[in-house]
Amino acid sequence: MSIHISPDAKRPSATIEIPLENPLPDYDLLQLEQPTPRDVDAVLVSQGFRDLVDDARGVLLDLLAHPPFQHDSPENANLDFTHSAPLPFELTQLTGAICPGDDESYRPGLWIVLHDPHAKPGSPLTAFAQERIATIVDQLVKRLQLA
Repeated sequence: MSIHISPDAKRPSATIEIPLENPLPDYDLLQLEQPTPRDVDAVLVSQGFRDLVDDARGVLLDLLAHPPFQHDSPENANLDFTHSAPLPFELTQLTGAICPGDDESYRPGLWIVLHDPHAKPGSPLTAFAQERIATIVDQLVKRLQLA
């Protein structure tokens, strides 16, 4: 799957584009490859795609509240049994996307923007934050069975 994670150069945020490559029968998303971007629009407004976005939001918010375990994480040294620690990222945007495919075809996808509210404004994401985002996205794709 060709997931694109693009950290912003001058902001502590990243955009994530997840093209749908496999049919998702549970969402009535069977014919994903389309000849024009306009044809993808019909998929993006379908009830099945709206349900996918709703499910993706729920799974992503859960992953942001309970990030997957990372071996080298500094948080592993300090256990917080109160669960009062602030969330590491904020979900800024989650919408549908028109993703270019191979051979002049297009696919629907998910467009996500995550922001680190604890980082210094005007600074890029740290390498650790970028790794954490990649881990969260990997889990999102697995839980929704997008790959």
